[in-house]
Amino acid sequence: MCGIVGYLGKREKKELLLDGLQELEYRGYDSAGIAIIEDDQLNNFKAVGKLANLREKTKDFHSEGFGISIGHTRWATHGKPTELNAHPHLGQYSYVVHNGIIENYQDLKAELQNDGISFLSQTDTETIVHLFEKYNKISSTPFEAFAKTIERLHGAFATLLITEAAPDTIFFAKNGSPMLIGFDADEVYFASSDTPIIGKATQVYYLEDGEYGYAKSGEVKLFDAKGARAIQKQPLATDKAMAQKDGYRFFMEKEIYEQSSVISDTMIGRVRDKEIYFEELDSAFFEGINAIKICACGTSYHAALTSGYLFERLAKIRCDVEIASEFRYKEPLLDPSTLFVTISQSGETADTLEALKMAKRAGLKSLSICNVDNSSIVRESDAVILTRAGIEKGVASTKAFATQAMVLWMLSVYLAQKRQTMSDEAKAIEITAMLQTPKSLLVTEELHGKLHRLSKRYLHGHGFFFIGRDIFYPLALEGALKLKEISYLHAEGYPAGEMKHGPIALADSKLFTIALMPKTVHYDKIKSNVEELSARDATILAISPEPFTLADDFIQTIYASHPMLEFFEMMVVTQILALEIAVRLGNDVDMPRNLAKSVTVE
Repeated sequence: MCGIVGYLGKREKKELLLDGLQELEYRGYDSAGIAIIEDDQLNNFKAVGKLANLREKTKDFHSEGFGISIGHTRWATHGKPTELNAHPHLGQYSYVVHNGIIENYQDLKAELQNDGISFLSQTDTETIVHLFEKYNKISSTPFEAFAKTIERLHGAFATLLITEAAPDTIFFAKNGSPMLIGFDADEVYFASSDTPIIGKATQVYYLEDGEYGYAKSGEVKLFDAKGARAIQKQPLATDKAMAQKDGYRFFMEKEIYEQSSVISDTMIGRVRDKEIYFEELDSAFFEGINAIKICACGTSYHAALTSGYLFERLAKIRCDVEIASEFRYKEPLLDPSTLFVTISQSGETADTLEALKMAKRAGLKSLSICNVDNSSIVRESDAVILTRAGIEKGVASTKAFATQAMVLWMLSVYLAQKRQTMSDEAKAIEITAMLQTPKSLLVTEELHGKLHRLSKRYLHGHGFFFIGRDIFYPLALEGALKLKEISYLHAEGYPAGEMKHGPIALADSKLFTIALMPKTVHYDKIKSNVEELSARDATILAISPEPFTLADDFIQTIYASHPMLEFFEMMVVTQILALEIAVRLGNDVDMPRNLAKSVTVE
């Protein structure tokens, strides 16, 4: 997730910006840049890669005296990680930095191009600065032009803009993406989170959605749709580690909670009123394709298994899912009419990368679903869809899985559109469910509290069975993997109908069964499977919208209108359950033993 910093004051601005961006490295980035106006002179520097590259570029530059400045670390969503695509973006006399995604940027860009404006980058962000300068020609003040600009933007954004037309002012706006303002005497700071300004500012104001304004001469003027607003400052926290975690105990916990917001980022610009749209895919990309083969490892493999049901059910295309480490050595039969899809959070997973190279040598068209642009798998693929999850610091993947599953769901509907295998009515049902997904991922205090209390009952025993049917079987696999990764307790995921083919021999009071019982998918069948386990004295934790009398423990879910809404809601329950059990056992949740975030060896 991109990071923003800004500063208005008399201190040396280059170092403040670079130090602030350094504190935002935990959010992930692939390029960085700064812009400074001092003595009416605008300077900017951008670099691809780590901040060390930007420091090297700016080593001979110094800023002294009063000035304004903005900086940004970019996590690519539109366009490759290049200097042209890095922020800040330039108009004729203004610079802008921006987090989030402007949904209507293509319409705005076309409008501006019709006015004769040339674009240098592939980003949505560049539309902001050109739109501002267009309005500045016909507005009485630069702030009026900025307000008109913000009114035209649809989507999620946090943005800072500086301009030679007002060389003592920073303009700001926030809607959907986080941003705060820090204060210390006559100095003003801006940032995406607390960490860049801890030790500098003494007070802070956390901007609300729809708020915008400007900072000038050490003062901040704040507005919303109703007009001017008072700023209610509060003391700034002093613990940088906790600030990075936004008050959560662990990065994994923070990442579970932010799934609701990142899934919105995943959908922005792609889920439209009546269709699914992928800017990344050429309209002819699926021509000649009559089958899909997906290769992945671990959590990404579970997301792939989920999509296998969706591609065949919705797009009516054969979909085979392979574990990459096995695929490489099975001498697979590869047909050029098969699309080869790889899924990886990091884009560096060694087995998946080698499987992709095999497929390419066999002449298959390739698509990667990844969270890191310019990674090895992305560079090797013919096309890429970025999941936009932001950096994930917890080794046990949570939001990466959620965003992968969402991309694959969207892709199955997109392909159904292309193949005309879905009616408009059926497509509308899928799109409506997608737009409801962020709500299904919300974690309530009541839910987390109940799972915390339940977790003390699941610390001992001889193992866990996570069971489900259909798309809930891959979710059972993923739930079991999360638990074993961070608790070090034995857990297995099973198709519920397979229990009687051997595993039920293990059933007794010390076998904990986590039963995924969706109302929308084979409810009566899985109910019967769980009843068989209960009859053999297994301890049952049922997760379902439908109360289940034989359950020893029961988590009642809310959504029962679409299988994928139930899928995402139950996913969150299994993640928090694993977290709370691991915490009670005293484990390091973010860095489980023997594991690494990116597996780059066989």
